[in-house]
Amino acid sequence: MFHFSFFLLTFAFEKFLTKPNIMVNKVILLGNVGKDPEVRHMDNNLVMARFTLATNERWMKDGNKTEHTEWHNIVMWRGLAEVAEKYIRKGTTLYIEGRLRSRSYDDKDGVKRYMTEILADAMNFVGSRPEGAQQAAPPQTVSMPPIETTDLPSVPDDLPF
Repeated sequence: MFHFSFFLLTFAFEKFLTKPNIMVNKVILLGNVGKDPEVRHMDNNLVMARFTLATNERWMKDGNKTEHTEWHNIVMWRGLAEVAEKYIRKGTTLYIEGRLRSRSYDDKDGVKRYMTEILADAMNFVGSRPEGAQQAAPPQTVSMPPIETTDLPSVPDDLPF
């Protein structure tokens, strides 16, 4: 019985790996907001929020503490963006689930620039409310159904961050 179950599991796993249309684009971050969200209200009541999130790595190297901070560009749409506008401030600790999205744009000098963003699908508040946030307690967990990036308008960006 064990050998038969193992065979079925192996067969199913091989089928999963060989299917060309199944791929994963998943990002999970836990970090601190680097600046208050920039929120834009567009046509058809579409709301977009953009901010940076810092994640830190710490380790010992040759007996010295070493730290590296990575900055991530977070983009939220619709309901998540509305929550970001009300409750997220610089210093807020967030858990974010989303996916990578790369895009290019031409800067003011006509030079083609590239950037990678995290398109947030879900967010959890971690820790206490930062100063400057609205008095009402934010929802602890906020998630939205995944949205197709083809449905979203292209937003020109003056700065790559």
